Amino acid sequence: MDRALDSLDAARFLQIWQHFDKHDDGHIEGKELDAFFQHTLAKCGMKREEITEDDIRRLSDRFTSAHNAAAEGRLHLEQLATVMLPEEENFLLLFRRETPLDNSVEFMRIWRNYDTDSSGYISANELKGFLQDLFLQHRKSITADKLEEYTDTMMKMFDKNRDGRLDLNDLARILALKENFLLKFKMDACSQEDRKRDFEKIFAHYDVSKTGALEGPEVDGFVKDMMELVKPSISGTDLDKFRKALMGHCDINGDGKIQKNELALCLGLKLS
Repeated sequence: MDRALDSLDAARFLQIWQHFDKHDDGHIEGKELDAFFQHTLAKCGMKREEITEDDIRRLSDRFTSAHNAAAEGRLHLEQLATVMLPEEENFLLLFRRETPLDNSVEFMRIWRNYDTDSSGYISANELKGFLQDLFLQHRKSITADKLEEYTDTMMKMFDKNRDGRLDLNDLARILALKENFLLKFKMDACSQEDRKRDFEKIFAHYDVSKTGALEGPEVDGFVKDMMELVKPSISGTDLDKFRKALMGHCDINGDGKIQKNELALCLGLKLS
């Protein structure tokens, strides 16, 4: 069984996944896990009559021990990729082996870096640049042909509307960006003191440079999270429009940054 899985690569894994992901939402039902494993082994060269219940159970045990997944729950594409793909093929998880992104500031820094033409989208060519840098960062070599294959596979996995480019939400899925930080707070909060306390926590979260002002990707990260509170799916062009409006409203001294007191005033707060 293990020998059969040695031939599984990312492109074939995607083909098998798409057979089961009927809704194309990155999940399959937990009850389909055994069928998924059986189909995978068959696609990897094992004859169906040679696949035993013990083969399926061993794969299932390997998966549940790795992810503590409930048998009837929904399974993520990335979870199965961890178990099924060989080390060198599991490029989906290279960037997840570090601490997952928990701040939209770093996410927006990456977005701005690879949206090289400032189109508000990541093209296949820009994604290729991202993947190439990712492999260099992890000191892994990759051939030009393999890089092309990985780029194509990533686009097929994460380009949900099939327009040949990735938007903000697609990249957030790839990078496993954690839940919107602003969801922790009640924006209609209670007393003035409660609002001030929440504001201090919020500003500290986005002021990654600890300068007392938001600039560059810090503004981007704050804007992204603010917009997503009212519009869950936003584009890069949406973000740029709102960013421009926010800067015009809040950057009172015109220095290209949003000072702490400037943001407080925009939100109707007076800091002592």
